[in-house]
Amino acid sequence: MQHIPVQLFALARDLAGAEQVTVALPEEATVADLRVRLFDQVPALGAVGDKVRFAVDQQYASDEMPLSGAREVALIPPVSGG
Repeated sequence: MQHIPVQLFALARDLAGAEQVTVALPEEATVADLRVRLFDQVPALGAVGDKVRFAVDQQYASDEMPLSGAREVALIPPVSGG
């Protein structure tokens, strides 16, 4: 079992009420597994669930990307601006 700290920013941080959430996952877990477990663990994040991306070690990651050995994981919420 690995414990993945996930950095939260902007709206995701506000919804979760925290800058970071730690998620326990099996060693062979992928970003898709993290997505499911994180939204189960912090249901408020479901409000942005289909609009967020994950970054692993400062690179956007697909849902198929394995998390084994990841040093940094961040949930990137949608960005708006003008």
